[in-house]
Amino acid sequence: MAIVPSGNAVPAATRTDQGVGPLLRAWREQRRVSQLELALRADSSARHISFIETGRSRPSEEMVLRLAEHLEVPVRERNALLLAAGYAPRYPETPLDDPALDAVRAGMEQLIQGYEPYPALVVDAMYNVHAANRGILMLLDGIPEHLLAPPLNAMRLTLHPEGLAPRIRNLREWRGHLLAQMDRQIALHRSEPLRRLYEEVAAYALPQESPGAEPAEPVPYFALPLQIEHEGRVLSFISSISTFNTPMDVTVAELAIETLLPADPATVKYLQSLLP
Repeated sequence: MAIVPSGNAVPAATRTDQGVGPLLRAWREQRRVSQLELALRADSSARHISFIETGRSRPSEEMVLRLAEHLEVPVRERNALLLAAGYAPRYPETPLDDPALDAVRAGMEQLIQGYEPYPALVVDAMYNVHAANRGILMLLDGIPEHLLAPPLNAMRLTLHPEGLAPRIRNLREWRGHLLAQMDRQIALHRSEPLRRLYEEVAAYALPQESPGAEPAEPVPYFALPLQIEHEGRVLSFISSISTFNTPMDVTVAELAIETLLPADPATVKYLQSLLP
């Protein structure tokens, strides 16, 4: 599957009409960092941090970026902080199909194709799928067309009662893992669209378990596996997510590559025989 823009970029979650002081204070409190601790990290003083938060002092552009860095503010929201302080955004948001990101797209395509026969896909901050390899397409075989219409969303595909959910042997555990993951990201990004997606997929009804269904295998202590049926076989995977280091573009910052590593020899053998 080629990488394509989803058209559903996450809008800034930070309100610029509040002024930069209250916004920085909200991020600091959310990170549970005291004014003194933040001042020490940013080579400033608690008095100056207090003045910035109360609006008595206007921070320089460099100070806004420094505080945002130490508070681990996502790149998109750093732009909003700069705007609230009266400065121009620092980080561009380049469409994924822009020629400037040709190298990024090509690199991600090469990574997920090179991972075959094991499943791998590229998602954005809203879990919209921008690329997937043959391993993923194999798992999606038989999914209803309305769930495959763009923008393809990994959370809907996984948790919808007509999606992969009925095929996942340890659905309650995997569903809990995914919802907890989304909840952590909502706390980090403070994204209202992501919150709405969370509420949507959390409300999906759980498929009824077959009366004769056997219990899933015990969960390995080191990681929760995804155990999913495919053509009468139970495949077991461990999920791994990779992101770009020190991104300087909003679009790139919100991309992630998820790979599904086979968790047992039987899964390895089956995938290698199916997708040579």
